[in-house]
Amino acid sequence: MSSATLDTRQHPTADQASQWRLMWWAFRRHKLAVTGLIIVFLLYFIAAFAEVIAPYDPDLSNARAINHPPQGLHLIKTGPDGGWRFQPHVTAMAQKRDPMTLATTFAPDPTRTVDIEIFGKGAPVTMWGLFTVERRLIAPKVPGERFYLIGADRLGRDMLSRIIYGTRISMSIGLIGVAMSLVLGILLGGLSGYYGGWVDATVQRIVEFKLSMPTIPIWLGLSAALPQDWPPTWRYFAITVILSLIGWTELARVVRGRFLALRTEDFVVAARLDGCSQMRVIFRHMLPSMVSHIIASVSLAIPMMIIAETSLSFLGLGLLPPTISWGVLLKEAQNVRTIAEAPWLFSPGVAVCIAVLALNFLGDGMRDAADPYAQEGR
Repeated sequence: MSSATLDTRQHPTADQASQWRLMWWAFRRHKLAVTGLIIVFLLYFIAAFAEVIAPYDPDLSNARAINHPPQGLHLIKTGPDGGWRFQPHVTAMAQKRDPMTLATTFAPDPTRTVDIEIFGKGAPVTMWGLFTVERRLIAPKVPGERFYLIGADRLGRDMLSRIIYGTRISMSIGLIGVAMSLVLGILLGGLSGYYGGWVDATVQRIVEFKLSMPTIPIWLGLSAALPQDWPPTWRYFAITVILSLIGWTELARVVRGRFLALRTEDFVVAARLDGCSQMRVIFRHMLPSMVSHIIASVSLAIPMMIIAETSLSFLGLGLLPPTISWGVLLKEAQNVRTIAEAPWLFSPGVAVCIAVLALNFLGDGMRDAADPYAQEGR
C-alpha cells in the first residue's frame, strides 16, 4: 500500500470525508460553539460530581453567617519572615453591629485567614447513593472553619455549594424534558411526514392548536394544579412532563419537514421496492439521515427547558424546597431589599445566563454543522 493511500485515509479531502467528519470540521471552525461545548461539558461534570466539588452540605446552616458576604480567594500567602508560598486562603470576616440600626454587618479581619486545601477532608457524603467520600475539591484546612466564596443566604447556607447542587437539577431537567419531547416529536412528526393524507392533517391541526395557545399561562396553570404535598421526586417528574408536553411541537415540525423531503429520495424508494417494511424504511434509512438535524434541534431546545423550569420555580409554581435548583435559589432574591442588602443571592441567575448562552452557542454551531456540504461550498 502506497504512502499516498495511507495519507488519504488519515487526512481525507472534503469529497472523500464522511458526513460526520465534515460536520466536525464545520463545527470546529465555529469558535463560539467550541467554547459553548467546553462550558456545557464542565456544567454536566459539575452536576455529576456535585458531592465532591461542593465545599459543604447545601443544607448546612450557620446562625453566625446569615447573609455572609463573599470572600475573595487569594492564592499566595506571605509569612511572618516576609517570604511567600502558594497557599489558597480567604481573609476571615468579623461580625459587627451597626450602632445606628443595630443590624449585623461583616468586616474583614486582616489578622485572621482561613486556609483552603485542595482535595481536603470534609464532612462525609454519599456519592450517587453508592459509597461514602470525605474528600472535597476545596475544603478548609482546619476542620470546623468556614469560608464563603459566593456568600451565604438568609439561613447561613453556603451559596456556592447550593449553586453546584442546583446545577444537577436544572441541567438534568433540560435533558430529561427534551428526551421526552424528542420521543413525541419524532413519533408524531415522523408519522405526519411519512404517511401524509389524513394522518398529516390530524397531527398538524394538533400542532397548530398547541402553538396558538400562550405557553406561559399553560405552564402556570398546569404547575399550579400540582398538589403542594407531593414529595420532591414526584414534583420533579411532573414538572418535567409538563415541560415536555408543551415543547414537542417545534421538533415535530422539523421532523415532518425532513420526512416529507426524504420520502421521495431515491434510496427510500429503492428500499420500498426492495420489500423493506415501513418500520425498517423509517428507522434504518430515513431517521439516520436526519440525526444531525435532530441533534441540532435538541441542543437548541435544552436552554428553553432550563429557562422554563427556572421561571416556574422562581414564581413558586415549579420545584419547591427542599429541592435545590437555580430557580428555587433565585426565589430568595425576589424583593428589592434582599438585592440591596445581599446582591450575591442573585448569583444563580448568572449560572442560568452562562448555561443558556453556552447551550445556544453550541446549538448554533451544531445547526450550522448539520449541513456540512453547504459549509464547504461557502
